[in-house]
Amino acid sequence: MASHELRRAGIAWRLARTVAAAALCFLMLLAHPAAAKVYKWADEQGRVHFTDDLNSIPERYRSQVTAPAPPTPAPANPEAPHERRIPARAEERSSNREISEGLIAQIDVVSWIPETLKASPDSRRVAYVVGVGNKQLGVVDGREGKQYMRVGGLIFSPDSQRVAYAAKVSDKSLAVVDGKEGRRYDGIGSGTPIFSPNSQRVAYVAGVGDKQFVVVDEKEEKQYTGVGSTPIFSPNSQRVAYAVRVGKKQLVVVDGKEGNQYDGIRAGSLIFSPNSRRVAYAVGVGDRQLVVIDGKEGKQYTGAGGLIFSPDSQRVAYAAGVGGKSFVVVDGKEGKQYDDIGAGIVTFSPDNQRVAYAARVGNKWSVVVDGKEGKQYDTIGARMIAAEHMAYASSVIFSPDSQRVAYAAAARDKWVVVVDGQEGKPYDGIGAGPPILSPDSQRVAYAARLGGEWSVVVDGQEGKPYDGIGAGSLIFSPDSRRVAYTARLGREWFVVVDGKEGKQYERVIAGERGRIVFDSPDSLHYLARKDRHIYLVEERVK
Repeated sequence: MASHELRRAGIAWRLARTVAAAALCFLMLLAHPAAAKVYKWADEQGRVHFTDDLNSIPERYRSQVTAPAPPTPAPANPEAPHERRIPARAEERSSNREISEGLIAQIDVVSWIPETLKASPDSRRVAYVVGVGNKQLGVVDGREGKQYMRVGGLIFSPDSQRVAYAAKVSDKSLAVVDGKEGRRYDGIGSGTPIFSPNSQRVAYVAGVGDKQFVVVDEKEEKQYTGVGSTPIFSPNSQRVAYAVRVGKKQLVVVDGKEGNQYDGIRAGSLIFSPNSRRVAYAVGVGDRQLVVIDGKEGKQYTGAGGLIFSPDSQRVAYAAGVGGKSFVVVDGKEGKQYDDIGAGIVTFSPDNQRVAYAARVGNKWSVVVDGKEGKQYDTIGARMIAAEHMAYASSVIFSPDSQRVAYAAAARDKWVVVVDGQEGKPYDGIGAGPPILSPDSQRVAYAARLGGEWSVVVDGQEGKPYDGIGAGSLIFSPDSRRVAYTARLGREWFVVVDGKEGKQYERVIAGERGRIVFDSPDSLHYLARKDRHIYLVEERVK
């Protein structure tokens, strides 16, 4: 955490207190513009479509259109796994790849709301919201759900089998899980519902009158003046925690048990350890901050945050500040003081033994690994370059075997990737996030820019230049032999595997909304959009 962030930390927890004191953020989504007339037609596969442009309906279907009509009622449980439609498939061959496309959904460009598009974690399913007149409904794998005044917060379960969202009916709101409606409340909290890591449980924030509470598996927990955070499940899915407000104080509730009251709970600080047994969060006491770990209060500082447990759950680290200086606290021991601690805070190695972070002295930054400072640079971590390369300050990363360290750095407007202290070729920009290391820890890849062109650099070798590389799309195969990513030439996107380009689409759904998934060392799949259709694309590399 940067020192200026630590100095603002008092403001941060006061802001959390202020936000929690406000009324629950009810579901208030902007209405999608309504068409004057909505025409309904069905294709040969029985899918129902709506449009306000009669000319957009294929001529062979126009005889069906008799009058504007509302959508056909949805199936009893449109989002349920057993009702998922098996898509029609088309196959083709390229020079080194066999490509199979399965139609997942057909989009009505007039009514769908693009920013609501969500891909399932396994990148095999899609969900989005469409507007019909002054109503909205969720569409999952091409199947339409029930109409509501508003629909928002679409989310897939971690196993990709379940779907949930919040909906507004008249002056009430409710959660819809697998097509089943929950109880109606005055409001459903922003960012909820959520699924547990094992996909079996659901939680959300609800409000009745001037009270707010958390609902877990459709059981209402205790009511409070306000719920100040989205509830979180433990990694084993057995525990639930969240922050609440009681009068002018705040506290954390874990498994229904209330902790001590504080002046504020720092937003986003509440975490479970990887083994689910431990809980930590940052709090405010007057103008000071401290961390609470397993119910025990730590030392007070001007600011404290960025809590992280080691992979084995035995160690804890966070950034703290005092007297205008910042430092990292690991297992209760304060490290060297710096002018800043970089965004991304602390990184533990997979074997739990090593610690790394970025720190600033004066106007120069360096990466500190196991207490040793590396070379100084103007900046550590990528920056925003273009819309498809949205990059925020990235953390330092360790290789899977914990032996190697990599990060991006800049000096005099040139960017380099540093691996084990060795700089790569300088570029005008480095793509979103840190470089990636292969599963066997031997290979390194990242996106880089020279002038207006982007390429992927693998083991120091530049690939073909493109107009863009999809942010977050770069991935190694499980056996570390292959590299895949999305790229753009003009307005067309495609997947590149080992330097070979695949079929072109209007968009490959990768990065924040989806991803390329290797199913084996020689096969992969992803979601793509073209001509109002969303496809599941499966490829086998020869």
